[in-house]
Amino acid sequence: MQLVNTSRDNLLKPLQVVNGIVERRHTLPILANLLFKKVGEKVFLISTDIETQMTTTASFGVGSEDVTTTVAARKLLEILRALPEGPVSLNLKDNRMVVQSGKSRFSLQTLSATEFPMMQRVGEVTAAWKMSQKSFRQLISQVHFSMAQQDIRSYLNGMLLVIEDKDVVAVATDGHRLAYSQVGLAEAPSGSGQKQEIIIPRKTILECQHLLEESDESLEISLTANQVKFSFGDIELISKLVEGKFPGFQRVIPKGQKNTLVVGRDALQSALQRAAILTTDKFKGVRFSLSPNRITIQSTNAEQEEAQEEIETEYAGDAVEIGFNVSYLLDVLSNLKNEKIQISLGDANSSVVITLPGTESFKYVVMPMRI
Repeated sequence: MQLVNTSRDNLLKPLQVVNGIVERRHTLPILANLLFKKVGEKVFLISTDIETQMTTTASFGVGSEDVTTTVAARKLLEILRALPEGPVSLNLKDNRMVVQSGKSRFSLQTLSATEFPMMQRVGEVTAAWKMSQKSFRQLISQVHFSMAQQDIRSYLNGMLLVIEDKDVVAVATDGHRLAYSQVGLAEAPSGSGQKQEIIIPRKTILECQHLLEESDESLEISLTANQVKFSFGDIELISKLVEGKFPGFQRVIPKGQKNTLVVGRDALQSALQRAAILTTDKFKGVRFSLSPNRITIQSTNAEQEEAQEEIETEYAGDAVEIGFNVSYLLDVLSNLKNEKIQISLGDANSSVVITLPGTESFKYVVMPMRI
């Protein structure tokens, strides 16, 4: 029975989308498969890792029969990638999915769709809103690098999303640095109207960043008590939320520091990249020395090698020497697009705040390190 007849590229695009959340290491064999569902000419491709579920739709089904089965996601993707551009057909024969293109033919095992663990939407929608893909992508791109990885405190392995009135705030921290970003909505979200705070898993945020486009195309986000759903284009992504209470981020952000300077982002990033060459892998420390109209950046390593960079900038504050993990600074600089950044600090023992001149919508707090 023929299921699909289309070009290789037409089939490859939705397959690449759903493959993003297929786990290489899985406890259930069915999780290595994607659910293939054909309803007339509509084809639904669905993948899940139990915590998240991705669905994409396309219109290249053949025949009037409705068919549902599952097939190995990565094998199908790798076969299509390896085939030359041209027509491709998918057929179901004796519980095998047969991929055919030109003189190439592949027969893949299928598993029953009844075993596939579909995620169900649970509970009433507490908030729903629309925004451009570009706005949400920018929001998460300014904080995602501060999420923890495999921290024992599960609530740090994700991004806090706060919805209040017409404001959407994203916050991420790993305990050493914290990133805060805010965006305003054209209309307040529908739902209860109450302030809501949810923690979205790291994997879901990285998948959104990968899939969302720098465009004004619409993104619809809806929340229930323990799930979030993103709908955009032909894609729907449902994710469980992380349980736990996110730390009170407002008290972590220092206020009223007496020393402030504005510096070119590119110049600072280039100087830090060069200084980072002579840091050690375990100890990524660089020393900042602030003096009138100048920043001096120094680094050393176990071989007693040294690097020194000087940047001229307007600065009339105190002379301060402070140490940082250079990776934390490079992370934020590579994810910002502004020409200039503002650095505010007190003394060598207090956290530093990086902001964008003229706006309160972004803040990045870095703890100092002893060097």
